[in-house]
Amino acid sequence: MRILVVEDYQPIRDAVVLGLREADFAVDSTDSGSMAIVKASAIVYDVIVLDLMLPELNGLDVLKRIRWTRNEACVIVVSARGEVADRVSALNAGADDYMTKPFAFEELLARIRTLIRRRYNDNNPVIEVGELRVDTTRQTVDRGGVSIELTAREYTLLEYLARRAGQVVNRNDIWQHVYDFPGDSQSNVVDVYVGYLRKKIELDGHPRLIHTRRGLGYVLGEEA
Repeated sequence: MRILVVEDYQPIRDAVVLGLREADFAVDSTDSGSMAIVKASAIVYDVIVLDLMLPELNGLDVLKRIRWTRNEACVIVVSARGEVADRVSALNAGADDYMTKPFAFEELLARIRTLIRRRYNDNNPVIEVGELRVDTTRQTVDRGGVSIELTAREYTLLEYLARRAGQVVNRNDIWQHVYDFPGDSQSNVVDVYVGYLRKKIELDGHPRLIHTRRGLGYVLGEEA
């Protein structure tokens, strides 16, 4: 999943970005409220981690402008301001969650995962597609009771497809949400990683799970 971190204090920003990348999220970051609006309008984020006390344009104004454009990204506000009035203002402006500084990264990560499940209408942390089970909390995968070892990038790709099981997912969406390095979404990198994933999750004697829709993208599901 792709996350935007908006925080002007560099040590916190760097620590959060590093932790999220180690948790296999694709992450962008900025210290500017104005740039946050630009990024949020250009890229589809699953979650935005937003500080309130930003220079020039404060976080509350950023939040209001994001919601005014009908941006559906989940927003977690993080702020040293912990008064009830601050929480109420942020939630009324469209925030999905509010955390006060200092905070434990493990709690932030848990809240992000909860919001992602809510965003995709999946309150169960275990996603099942036929015999395939993807445990999004433990980040483990098995099919028919047989454990499947995936690399971090293969797992992230599978979770993204699993959250949209039965839907066509195009290459550009996969690139934006899964891959955290610069490049061209029209290259064959996505196809290569889909190929790696197929070799690991598609077992002899079992229905195919990843189907190609030529010119459109990929579908995860038992039916072609």
